[in-house]
Amino acid sequence: MWTMKDWLEGFNKLLDQLQLDKIHIFGASLGGFLAQKFAEHTHKSPRVHSLVLCNTFVDSTVFDQTSSAPTFWMMPALFLKKMVMGNFDKGLMPGDIADSVDFMVDQLDSLSQQQLASRLTLNCMSCYVEPQKLQDILVTLMDVMDENALSDHVKDEMYKCYPDAKRATLKNGGNFPYLSRGDEVNLFLQVHLRQFNDTRYSAMEASKDNVAPKFDDDSES
Repeated sequence: MWTMKDWLEGFNKLLDQLQLDKIHIFGASLGGFLAQKFAEHTHKSPRVHSLVLCNTFVDSTVFDQTSSAPTFWMMPALFLKKMVMGNFDKGLMPGDIADSVDFMVDQLDSLSQQQLASRLTLNCMSCYVEPQKLQDILVTLMDVMDENALSDHVKDEMYKCYPDAKRATLKNGGNFPYLSRGDEVNLFLQVHLRQFNDTRYSAMEASKDNVAPKFDDDSES
């Protein structure tokens, strides 16, 4: 898919095919941006009940690649891979973060030129989120405190757009905390989803043993 409209309509059709009315979405990086755009796209007939946004952004122009985005489709796969890998962690890092980077590099090698170009086009085309259309959606913002591809300015913009969002902060995790800090990320997801227990939008079965701790607006793990 080469345009935001194509992706949004395609995802909407996927939910129809799966017979899902409203959903909770966990999105990281580009996935988090697309999740916000989908919630915005369907705000008049809501299909997103809540969002957990991890290491993501509200405006694609932060990557300074909007002028190049229309040409990605003709660039060789090797060049596109180098573009993506330029944002990966470099130098010494904890073993679990290094393992997460190695895993993503392996996944990158499995993508075709068209798949790479499509993802980079969606990531870098001039596009931004209209957060006022997401005011009725419950949001948790998940960030890491160590080095990653997004600047503090980008994070601050997220906080400004979602002032009422709950925050889940991990001390480290790199660009892929859902891989390097999977247990902690899953715990925060459980906390986020727990508020929907005993409703039609519950994402887990009720269980006395399934108890996750609370976190505040500025929780830190």
